[in-house]
Amino acid sequence: MAEQDFDVWTAGDAYERYMGRWSRLVADEFVAWLACAPGARWLDVGCGSGALTSAVARRCRPRTLLGVERSAGFVSAARTLGSPRALFARADAQALPVGEAAVDVAVSGLVLNFLPDPGAAVAEAARVVAPGGLVAAYVWDYAEGMGFLRHFWDAVTAVDPSSAAELDEGRRFPLCRPAPLRRLWSEAALVEVEVAPIEVPTRFADFSDLWDPFLAGQGPAPGYVASLIPAARERLREALRQRVPARADGSIALRARAWGVRGRRAGVVDR
Repeated sequence: MAEQDFDVWTAGDAYERYMGRWSRLVADEFVAWLACAPGARWLDVGCGSGALTSAVARRCRPRTLLGVERSAGFVSAARTLGSPRALFARADAQALPVGEAAVDVAVSGLVLNFLPDPGAAVAEAARVVAPGGLVAAYVWDYAEGMGFLRHFWDAVTAVDPSSAAELDEGRRFPLCRPAPLRRLWSEAALVEVEVAPIEVPTRFADFSDLWDPFLAGQGPAPGYVASLIPAARERLREALRQRVPARADGSIALRARAWGVRGRRAGVVDR
C-alpha cells in the first residue's frame, strides 16, 4: 500500500464531481474574506479547474488575472470552466514564470499540502508579489473540519484499519492547521499574518451523490477506493452508508471547513 500514489489530480471533470463543487463554495468565501480593492494584478497558483480564479474574476474586477497549474488536464478544465477574463498556463508552484514584484495578490486554493516543499512555494509567491502585496491561501481542515471525508476515513478504519492509519488526510497533512500555516507564512518573511476558518455547507441529494464521486480516482480517498477489489469496495460502501446521517428524504447535510491564511510582503506599495 505504501508504494502506491493516491494523490492523483489530473482530470478536471472527475475533480469537479468529487471536490470541485465544494471548492467553488469555499473559494467564494475566501475571496470575500480577502476584501481586495478592484484593479489589482492577480496570480492563482495551482489553479486546478479554475474555482478560485473564477471567484476572483467575479468579485474583484482584477486588472490582470493569471492561473498557473502543473497538470495539463486541469489547465484544460480551467480554460473551459474558468472565467474568460483569466489566462491559464502550465507551471510549477515552486518555479513561477512571473518576474519579481509582478503581481499585487498571489493566492492558492487547496494546494499547499500536496506540494513537496510548501515553504518553497510560499517563498516563491512572496517573491512575485510587489511590496505591500498580499500572499494568501486556504487548505481543507482534514483533521476535524471535512465532514464527508471524516465519515469516509472512519468507515475505512472499520473495514481496513491499517490503510486508514496510513492514508487518512487528517493524519497525513499536519500543515492543514492554524499554527503550521501561520509559521509557514512567517518563515517567508510575510507580515500581518492572519489565519481564519472558512466554512461551507456540503449537501448531498442522497447517498449515491456522496459515494459515486469516490469512484472517480481523483485524490487520496478516491485513489484508495480505486485500489480495492469489488468485494472490499462494497464493504466500504456499506460501512460509509451506515455512518452518514441521512435525513428522511435521503439527503445528507454536512459541513466543510478550510483554514485561510494571509500575509503581506513587507514594504510600501509603489503605484
